[in-house]
Amino acid sequence: MNTERRPESNIDEKKLAGESAASLVRDGMVVGLGTGSTVAWTIRAIGRMVADGLDVLGVPTSYQSEALAIECGIPLTTLSQNPVVDLAIDGVDQIDTRMNAIKGGGAAHTGEKVVSIAARRFVVVADGSKYVEVLSRPVPVEVLPFAARVVERELMRIGGSPVIRQARMKDGPVITDNGNFVMDVSFGEIRDPVSLSQEISQIPGVVEHGIFTKIDELHLARHGRVEVIRRDDL
Repeated sequence: MNTERRPESNIDEKKLAGESAASLVRDGMVVGLGTGSTVAWTIRAIGRMVADGLDVLGVPTSYQSEALAIECGIPLTTLSQNPVVDLAIDGVDQIDTRMNAIKGGGAAHTGEKVVSIAARRFVVVADGSKYVEVLSRPVPVEVLPFAARVVERELMRIGGSPVIRQARMKDGPVITDNGNFVMDVSFGEIRDPVSLSQEISQIPGVVEHGIFTKIDELHLARHGRVEVIRRDDL
């Protein structure tokens, strides 16, 4: 357990969590590089380690993480070249006490999920505000544009309230790195994320959704320290 200084802000907690997970990276690893403000601290820390001589390859999960990794001097590779990733590190939008999470606030959850499944070990980082008893955030769902109305209907059939995410700096919907739409789907409290995950995945036209149920380890920054929670210990 990390017992560094008490954070003065949410940003400090993000930094503590992100840098804690970076300490797991070892020489010779292929590392999945997630997307978001907390894992950005992980990428920056890995970049400093590379500058000090660490030999690693990064697999970015989005254009955003790719750009940051290049800026930090991390050599990059692809899943085509390295289909098995030693360690993937990513952030979450919300995570429950059973290590199920919702991701996709940055619309990068499809790439993030592919890299997480390719990894021997999937670690997430979060500040205390993201840790809850029961998941309740809307679930991001990446959808083929031509299937949007059909997917919307099916999501409503299983109890969801879908809204197509709108862009902030342009007219129209958010477009993912893969050229698709994102629906934010409210289900209220999600008591059985595994079953809901399976139901959403069965809808034709859904590319991927933001429920993650195969997390191995959480680095959680709260109360001035980083708590490491492992699925095997639950």
